[in-house]
Amino acid sequence: MTDLFTLEAEVRTDLGKGASRRLRHANKVPAILYGEEKEPVSLTLAHNKVVRAQQEEAFYTQVLTLVIGGEKVECVVKDMQRHPFKPQVMHLDFLRVDASHPIHSNVPVHFVNEEAATKKGGTIAHHIAEIAVTCLPGNLPEFIEVDVADIEVGQTLHLSDVKFPEGVTSDELAKGESHDQAVVTLNAPKGGSDEASEEAAAE
Repeated sequence: MTDLFTLEAEVRTDLGKGASRRLRHANKVPAILYGEEKEPVSLTLAHNKVVRAQQEEAFYTQVLTLVIGGEKVECVVKDMQRHPFKPQVMHLDFLRVDASHPIHSNVPVHFVNEEAATKKGGTIAHHIAEIAVTCLPGNLPEFIEVDVADIEVGQTLHLSDVKFPEGVTSDELAKGESHDQAVVTLNAPKGGSDEASEEAAAE
């Protein structure tokens, strides 16, 4: 865990819309921490620290550490509200995690070796950008890599073709074969057969 994902937080007792507005004017971000059958705790964090941290893709998927009154609490981001047009974080929801309890999270997909795939004459079409997974907090990956080097023109890779890290399982695959989502297709060149892409789109 890097210092970037360790954030100082203060407990707040002044609640309500007016209080939240005052906090934002003071460059603070209102937040709430809940989960693990404990009482929710209302917090504030420094806006500049949050903005810096959330620029990293891993901020949304990795276990973070909140330091509250000297106590370290491990958690994940469950929701973030942004200002509709200003570069401002309006509110954060954090969910406590326990090292021994599995968690559900959406992990981004990184596609690799696309250049090798497209040299075969087709074009790559991504069908998903993230995958819902279940794992222990310590096994939560920053991203899931999908290697398309061996994909053939007209072929579609599905969730069942993805190599998941040890201890990580797909929430969709756990529901059965009918939930084996299309992940990526190497479409045939324009004018050629595009049946695989159409099938993937139908899914």
